[in-house]
Amino acid sequence: MRWDAQALKPAPGDNARMAAAAGSTGPGAGSGGTGTPTVPSTDPLLPLIGLVRSVTTPEFAGVTFHEVTAKSVLNKVAAGSRMPFEWTINPYRGCSHACVYCFARKSHTYLDFDAGLDFDSQVVVKINAAEVLRRELAKPSWGRQHVALGTNTDPYQRAEGRYQLLPGIIGALADSGTPLSILTKGTLLARDIPLLKHAAAQVPVGVGISLAMTDEHLSEAVEPGTPGPRARLKLITRLREAGLPCGVMAMPILPWLSDSDEALDSLFGSLAAAGATGVSAGALYLKPGTREWFMQWIAKEHPQLAGKYRRLYGTGSYASKEYRDWLSGRIRFFKARHGFSGSQGFSHRDLNDDPGSGDPRDEEAQYPAGSIPAAAAGPHGPRPLAEAAQPTLF
Repeated sequence: MRWDAQALKPAPGDNARMAAAAGSTGPGAGSGGTGTPTVPSTDPLLPLIGLVRSVTTPEFAGVTFHEVTAKSVLNKVAAGSRMPFEWTINPYRGCSHACVYCFARKSHTYLDFDAGLDFDSQVVVKINAAEVLRRELAKPSWGRQHVALGTNTDPYQRAEGRYQLLPGIIGALADSGTPLSILTKGTLLARDIPLLKHAAAQVPVGVGISLAMTDEHLSEAVEPGTPGPRARLKLITRLREAGLPCGVMAMPILPWLSDSDEALDSLFGSLAAAGATGVSAGALYLKPGTREWFMQWIAKEHPQLAGKYRRLYGTGSYASKEYRDWLSGRIRFFKARHGFSGSQGFSHRDLNDDPGSGDPRDEEAQYPAGSIPAAAAGPHGPRPLAEAAQPTLF
């Protein structure tokens, strides 16, 4: 592997702790030097189970990849969850997409990283994911339930171009007769369209693209590591031309930044033109870990909105009921205008449909048509997969 020269070796006699090079600005961080990493003296020692090595490379300036060997890659969704799947796979932890609103940020603290810069720059890679998955799927107890990819961090973030974990994972699932779905912002998914077409001939397959704005400048500001909106719209079209379904998660709609009539009209019009099979949309969700990072960004980049956001979100994760009601009405209007009225319309269930509900936890997100397999084989045979809640943190 040509990254060997960039490997940050573990301390002698301690393979479970590795220096992390977040924020390195030395030659190894891509400043045009020799490619040998410079490790800041203040780097923390991070205990990661199964750590093989940590790697920096000029191709990913400022990002450290922690390569680990996993004992298991299938994650069971918590009992009682309203998710339309029972199992998830996340080959990466942390995400170089660096979306300031990412709901999964707090999950990085479980690894003793922080939910801010570390989430963007310290990426854990399960290098043996495909091999471990094949062993798990071969067990007689495996019931071939639907498995979702992309529920925590993006499986097609830039690192996938190097590690190429997804082809092995998709192949293992399809070969075992296991339905699968993928949710991503990454246009690298196009590389695997032939593989997904082959998989779809074997098992039910769902594909979802996350795209909530068409403003390229805003996208670059709030999700700086992702392909821009135009690139993702082209990906939707490529998927549809290949005969694959493609639902779109239009989340998050950002108050005062991407919720104007002009922005919503542009978004739903562009998704319709691209051929999306369904769309779900919803307001920004600020759970702990994400809230602090996003509010810091708003205060820096849009100080005139900082007070408005504090009032709109109060001390919770959800925007006010009044705002959600207003936004759901605009979503319905523009979805109908662009031919999406037959699909799920809003990430939070319309309160008009259930006027007795005042708990935002009851206003679950909807997975759009195409993003979830039409049917999956459960332990008692095929069962329909209802459109249900927003991505899980497993």
